[in-house]
Formats: sequence, structure tokens, C-alpha cells
Amino acid sequence: MTDPVVEIRHDPDEGAYVVDVDGERAGKAVYHMRGGRHLFVHTEIDHRYAGAGLGQKLVRYALEDVRAKHGTMVPICPFFASFLEEHPEYQDIVDKELADRINRARERKG
Repeated sequence: MTDPVVEIRHDPDEGAYVVDVDGERAGKAVYHMRGGRHLFVHTEIDHRYAGAGLGQKLVRYALEDVRAKHGTMVPICPFFASFLEEHPEYQDIVDKELADRINRARERKG
């Protein structure tokens, strides 16, 4: 039995980073570009791959890609926010001011 082939790539036309397993879509991390920033808004992994660590690999790939492009990002998606709490080495690419403003606005809406 061979290990599955996992491929992660950026799909700018879709506004997402995608992960495929053996050529089949297994998940994606959706973003919107605003003011030159990647605003990550949603991450999903197909339930068939739950617990396989694909979500973490996908987020890490996306963050490394943003960093390589000298970009900044905002973790609107709870999965991204949680990942960043556990991996402070990516704080240098987070637009903290905008992230704080978004979080305060969310709290007011309650």
C-alpha cells in the first residue's frame, strides 16, 4: 500500500489555497484580497480526511506563501486564528491592527 499523494497549491483564480489527495479535492482555505492583505475567511477539509492533519498543512503552506511574497494577512477564519496562537513564528505577517479592529467589531455585534 502506498502513501496518498498530497498536493497543496495556490489557486488565485479561486481566491483559495487548495489541497488535493490523490488528485481529488480534499479542502481549501479561502481568502479575499483587501488593501494588499490576504484576509483568510474560511477553511474546510472534507470529512473523509478529518484528523489527517491536512488543515494544518494547508494553513502552513498558505502562510509560507504569503511570507514568501512579502505579504500580510488577517486571520478572520477561526482555524487560522487558532493555528496562529499555536505558531507565533508567523506573527510577523499578521496585520495585528486590522485583526484587532475586526475582532472588536465582532464583539460589538455579539
